[in-house]
Amino acid sequence: MMSLKRKPLVVVTRRLPDVVETRMRELFDARLNHEDTPLTGAALAQALQEADVLVPTVTDEIDASLLAQAGPNLRLIANFGNGVDHIDVGVALQRGITVTNTPGVLTEDTADMTMALILSVARRVTEGARIIPEDAWSGGWSPTWMLGRRITGKRLGIVGMGRIGQALARRAKAFGLSIHYHNRRRVGARIESELEATYWESLDQMLARVDIVSVNCPHTPATYHLLSARRLKLLKPEAVVVNTARGEVIDETALARLIEVGDIAGAGLDVFEQEPAVSPRLVKLAKAGKVVLLPHMGSATHESRVDMGEKVIINIKTFLDGHRPPDRILPSML
Repeated sequence: MMSLKRKPLVVVTRRLPDVVETRMRELFDARLNHEDTPLTGAALAQALQEADVLVPTVTDEIDASLLAQAGPNLRLIANFGNGVDHIDVGVALQRGITVTNTPGVLTEDTADMTMALILSVARRVTEGARIIPEDAWSGGWSPTWMLGRRITGKRLGIVGMGRIGQALARRAKAFGLSIHYHNRRRVGARIESELEATYWESLDQMLARVDIVSVNCPHTPATYHLLSARRLKLLKPEAVVVNTARGEVIDETALARLIEVGDIAGAGLDVFEQEPAVSPRLVKLAKAGKVVLLPHMGSATHESRVDMGEKVIINIKTFLDGHRPPDRILPSML
């Protein structure tokens, strides 16, 4: 661990809430990003060379080649966010650099947004919200116009039954959905009983039987394109797919193609494979009312961002004080 008489240099790659940045300035020699634009590769490399602690976000790709340029003082990467798939954690650990994240604090907000996407797709909410501003409601109410699908009584298949998956299940159960899930490990009997959740060891078997699929697992090498073209073809034609986890978990090209031909009813996506770039095919489908696209808003609440910042600070302070940070990423988690 570090023992520094001077204030440690903490480089923050993006703009954070004022209260978080103020506290960082009080505790550390904090170098902030007032412009809130992603750092270039060269600027990120310089930050790794100079910093004692780096505070990156999901927009910063910290791969092996970048970590090879890290300076001798860099001993902690305190990620502002839950996912760490943008960081080569294995290489960082090999170089003696600890990596932390901010789990838990974005659970409820992301589950809220997932439920919002489920409702938006099923009930055509965003499509309907455009009609009045675009002055397209000349015919008034009609018994057969803008018909969506009821979600009560439908089966929800959750891919990844961690904190967010369970929070989503609680919400979905209140809406009358039947809860099904696939997870790397089966959750405890108490949780299954509380959520009235059905476990599927086989993801393929679950996908073929549910009406709504929600992706709530992290992106790892094992989950890249977990919802592949083959698996997406298992879904019912009336099924919808929702993703608030990571874009890489779904084969976007296959998803768009299956929606275009009517083999899948629609999708609600908050994350994308190449974000901030979004597939033109998905954009076209959104304009046609087949999918709902959001700009990675799952945890975007004032409360969540402040809580995430406070977790980052706790991880940094604990590490600098010579103790194990509470949110350290271990190899077994990858």
